[in-house]
Amino acid sequence: MNDLYLTFAQQMRNKYGEKVYKLPVNLPATCPNRDGVKGTKGCIFCGAKGTGFENLPASMTVGQQLKTNMEYIGPKYKAKLFVAYFQNFTNTYFPPEIMAEYTRQAAEVDGVVELCFATRPDCVGDEILSTIKEAAGGKQVCIELGLQSINDATLEKINRGHTVAEYVDAVKRIKTYGFTIGTHLILNLPWDKREDAAAAARLVSELGIDTVKTHTLYIEKGTELYRMYEEGEIEICSKEEYIMRAADFIENLRPDISIQRLASRVPNEDCIFCNWGTGWWKLRDMIEEELRRRGSRQGALWKKS
Repeated sequence: MNDLYLTFAQQMRNKYGEKVYKLPVNLPATCPNRDGVKGTKGCIFCGAKGTGFENLPASMTVGQQLKTNMEYIGPKYKAKLFVAYFQNFTNTYFPPEIMAEYTRQAAEVDGVVELCFATRPDCVGDEILSTIKEAAGGKQVCIELGLQSINDATLEKINRGHTVAEYVDAVKRIKTYGFTIGTHLILNLPWDKREDAAAAARLVSELGIDTVKTHTLYIEKGTELYRMYEEGEIEICSKEEYIMRAADFIENLRPDISIQRLASRVPNEDCIFCNWGTGWWKLRDMIEEELRRRGSRQGALWKKS
């Protein structure tokens, strides 16, 4: 058990009494920031694959993907319970009838105890949320919202296509359905400062988020971010600075919010920059070492308002 912060694995074990493993599901999804509704280029860091580096083909049914992954993951990690994680691109960006079918397919797989949808704050309207709730058949649902930065100016720079206010509104709406909520944040975007990491932790704490993923910014080949990096338009903070930001984030995060990730994990062949050439696990260890050096832990600086 981690004595510095609450891990997602521990949160799920506390909830279900045993190990729960998160399995990716790949849908033929896109994004309003890619299909012309809000834009066509997507976020400046998003490549053609999205984040589905380890996903099975979207041509497989939801049930086939889950069962295939279960057959491999279950024995390897001694897991019998699973979260169906709709991961790549925007997984609530479908017509309601299609959304219902994908949700039902996952909910009907034996061993799946929760459904999790990675999406955007501007793609969680009431019609989609009510569709998911009904199709889930009583199983717990988590909506993971990509926020990335708490600064609207930064969101505009990365061509995110939504504001912080839209994120806050989405959180409040999702809560009315009894769903849990996750948030994704990138702690080393070039336009954000160290103090923004602590401010982000305070925001998600105040909103009552259940789980967070903090990512290190990676630069994938072929993206707009790649062009900006190659042409010297941006600078990425040092590894040491990132460790400080991550430790600040943890200290200001409410103690009951679980942390799913502290650094990105992507194939090296797809990127020209990722984690300063350091393994994600080593970055995690360095962040933990910094917390110990401070004599600190999750929530040490969090104050309930």
